[in-house]
Amino acid sequence: MSPPAAPVHPVTPLNELARAEAAPSFSPLYRQIKGLILKGLQAGEWKAGETIPSEMDLAARFGVSQGTVRKAVDELAADNLLVRKQGKGTFVATHAEQQQQYRFLRLTPDGDAAASLGRQLLDCKRQRAPAFIAKLMQLRAGDPVIEIRRLLHSGGQPVVLDDIWLPGALFKGLTAERLLEHRGPFYGLLETEFGVPMIRAQEKIRAVAAEEDAAALLQVAPGSPLLSVERLAFTYGDKPVELRRGLYNTTHHFYRNDLN
Repeated sequence: MSPPAAPVHPVTPLNELARAEAAPSFSPLYRQIKGLILKGLQAGEWKAGETIPSEMDLAARFGVSQGTVRKAVDELAADNLLVRKQGKGTFVATHAEQQQQYRFLRLTPDGDAAASLGRQLLDCKRQRAPAFIAKLMQLRAGDPVIEIRRLLHSGGQPVVLDDIWLPGALFKGLTAERLLEHRGPFYGLLETEFGVPMIRAQEKIRAVAAEEDAAALLQVAPGSPLLSVERLAFTYGDKPVELRRGLYNTTHHFYRNDLN
């Protein structure tokens, strides 16, 4: 009697995956593949900084051509979710890398020279979310949040005063001690230790006059003009996971934004 055959795990055909999505309207094939890769990213199949399978392997997995996969990957790279590295492969984007860590911070010194910013933690505490914070972050009033206040320095001078709120449920274990120990980018810490990558952000920018508390911390006179930047950052699934209100001293800096 012959031994039983080994179990076979067939690749799920694209048409079955597409039917499972139950899309209400037609979507180009590469967009469907893009959506499937995005689901893998969201599920943590490939983590920040890790390489994803080759286009050939993904094409075999989804039962499509390499050209279709390439177009899907191109769009994900254009969305800053993936990064192509010549001769190395395609990687999940990470804020821990030098060229990515200031992607959401557009403050640039006069003269346009790249400069790293020093950090000074002023406070980190857990509290109940006020109603206005809960509304913006899609939480319930009273849900736990972590509030962080810090200064960013350039050339030894304070240039940014940040107030940051994070959902407490997603960042258990984030303390002032952990923030002080961490030497890399703030978003790099959130994605590597808590598995929450920041994918995109919305900003509201306006000019304000410095109030006494902010003026003292930024070492400017009360009433001095500051740039107020309110940022709401999202992770996969368009879920808001950070609210940040920053006050920028632009005496020797400007806010740069590249528009396509």
